[in-house]
Amino acid sequence: MSTTATRLNPFVLMLDPEAVISAMESSANLRGLRQRICRPLDKPLIPKIYDTAAREYDAVIEAEDFMDSGSELYCEAQPALHAVH
Repeated sequence: MSTTATRLNPFVLMLDPEAVISAMESSANLRGLRQRICRPLDKPLIPKIYDTAAREYDAVIEAEDFMDSGSELYCEAQPALHAVH
């Protein structure tokens, strides 16, 4: 295998990380790139809504009883499911 093919083979490069780091440090192309620091978002971008209409709507939803899914009726119609449930 030629030295160029060896240098470009990512599997060979994984075996010699020091060579990769030294090549990165001496690369004029990498030094020429613009640099900026990116930090993770600390605050959500979605603003919280504190209006009364939203609170009233949420209160109505929270106060509702859950709908009956009818699973008991389904189990009665399917006797084989009694062993599972």
